[in-house]
Amino acid sequence: MSLATIYGRARVGVASPLVTVETHISNGLPSLNIVGLPEAAVRESKDRVRSAIINSRFEFPTRRITINLAPADLPKEGGRYDLAIAISILAASGQLGEVNLRAFEFIGELALSGDIRGVPGLLPSVIACQQAGRQLILPEDNQSEAALVDGDSVFASRLTQVTAHLLKLTPLSPCAHNLNEADHLVEHRDMRDVKGQYQARRALEVAAAGGHNLLFIGPAGTGKTMLASRLPSIMPAMTEAEALTVASVQSVAGRKMGTDWHWSERPFRSPHHSCSAAALVGG
Repeated sequence: MSLATIYGRARVGVASPLVTVETHISNGLPSLNIVGLPEAAVRESKDRVRSAIINSRFEFPTRRITINLAPADLPKEGGRYDLAIAISILAASGQLGEVNLRAFEFIGELALSGDIRGVPGLLPSVIACQQAGRQLILPEDNQSEAALVDGDSVFASRLTQVTAHLLKLTPLSPCAHNLNEADHLVEHRDMRDVKGQYQARRALEVAAAGGHNLLFIGPAGTGKTMLASRLPSIMPAMTEAEALTVASVQSVAGRKMGTDWHWSERPFRSPHHSCSAAALVGG
């Protein structure tokens, strides 16, 4: 067939809307055009995809190729669409046979050799794909993030492994749902470290028990930040849904689990006192 439709995911904050990759191959002078509001990194994917397909021992069509990333009004950025574009070209050119590609979603950046590289902020896409009931094929570098979600995700390190999985020749390895219990045993700054400050300690306990907001006011050096940093140690553990929401924010921020943050650990931020309102909430 000369038309193929593949699914991928964009990254918009902590949301991951669905992106449909439509590829049409027609007669005409050899060219590859990408439409649908692609930014520079997406427009450059044509060169990465061409080399990856050729170096994976597939044939790159020497015809007119038009790729539409829908919805057209959603900005597309990064290399996360490379794998979906490559698979759509192979499907539209008939090199994958009659494979039902609507049951899959593809995310990954391609190297010129055909290797699949990891992409930042993948966790929201894994959650959205699980809710949509499709199987996500993602880079091997991102399998630790995908393992936080109990879904049907699989990982690959090369383009040829993905095509072999689609053709049911060699199944890909699944991202087993695994929450490392060691991550639950993180040493917080504990309330027992605080000596004195009985009124402030009581205020922290009331706020934690009732889920209230709390405002500390006082001159520098009186222990406001020290007290606030102990609040997570007396709060109840996060549910899995809450932990996934926090993990999504950490993923989009580019922080690595196990080093910069730990699963189920409540976040604590201490912005500088000279931080402006726009810098604090994002502007």
